[in-house]
Amino acid sequence: MPETTEKSRELELTEKWRAKAKTIKSLDEFCAFWRELMDETEHDYGTICRAIGALAGAAATAANNHAQGGMTGFQAGCVFWEFYRIWNPGLDGPDDPVRLTNYADLLYPQYEHKFRNISKETWEWLQERVKHEVNAASDAVHPNVLDHWASILAGQVPFGLTVETE
Repeated sequence: MPETTEKSRELELTEKWRAKAKTIKSLDEFCAFWRELMDETEHDYGTICRAIGALAGAAATAANNHAQGGMTGFQAGCVFWEFYRIWNPGLDGPDDPVRLTNYADLLYPQYEHKFRNISKETWEWLQERVKHEVNAASDAVHPNVLDHWASILAGQVPFGLTVETE
C-alpha cells in the first residue's frame, strides 16, 4: 500500500475514533469501543497509538458522563496533566515542571511571556536537576551537554529565557 494511502487511512480512522470517543456515555459503551479498537481492528505502528489515545479520551468521557462527573474545563485540564504524568516515562518526579505550548497563543500579545520566560520554581528545579545529572554523569554524556550543564550551574538561564519575578 502506498505511504499516502496508509497515512490517509490512519487520519480517517483517527477522525472517526476521536469523534466516537467524545460520545461514550457509559462503561458498557466504553467496553464496546475497546473491543472494536483492540479486538476487531488490525493495527500498525501508527494506528495503535491513535487507538490507545482514543480509548484514553473515551475512558475520560465515560467517567465524566457518570453521575459523579460533570467537570469544568479547569478540572478537565487537571485530568489531562494527571494522565500526562502517569503515561510519560520521561518525568522522574511527581512535580517535575512541564508546559504544553499552544502555538496558537502566538496570535495574542498577552501570551508573550509563555515564549520568553520560565518560572522561578522551574529555574530552581532545573539547577537542582543539573546537580543530580552532573553527579550521575557517565562518560557517555556528550561534552556539549556537560558544558551546557556547567553554564546552568554557573547561573546562566538557558536559551535566552528569563526567570519570572513574582
